[in-house]
Amino acid sequence: MKINGVEYKTIWFDEEKQVVERSKKFQFNKIGAVESRGFVFASAISYILDKPFIMLRKKNKLPAEVHSVDFELEYGTATIEVHKDSFDEGDKVLIIDDLIATGGTAEAAAKLIEISKSKVAGFIFVINLFDLGGTDNLVKKGYSVENLLDFPGH
Repeated sequence: MKINGVEYKTIWFDEEKQVVERSKKFQFNKIGAVESRGFVFASAISYILDKPFIMLRKKNKLPAEVHSVDFELEYGTATIEVHKDSFDEGDKVLIIDDLIATGGTAEAAAKLIEISKSKVAGFIFVINLFDLGGTDNLVKKGYSVENLLDFPGH
């Protein structure tokens, strides 16, 4: 499909290839993604790399027992959850998402993984809104982060 002269299939496959390449920097056995745009990238990468895909969902979307983390957004508060049986103790989870702004959602995702007695192998974001500080906040907390594209958030 072309829109304004841009072939979107080409862009998608390029981003997908870049995420796969960046993922080689990490040792992980599962891929996690935050609802919902992160699912688009992470599910494809999970399929390509043959790794289990774990959904970190908005509150009250999962049917079984969950771990929950409340967190601050730029515009309010939210909760994300994961099934309690999604991770085994010691799993190493690569978190993939489309965008990082202030990092609140990413930190909440990390907390979910850690309360599940697993480890965050790292983060890959397609877009980093660099002037909002999310990547810097994660790095300061000891997480490894890869970003494909950097844009100002203001």
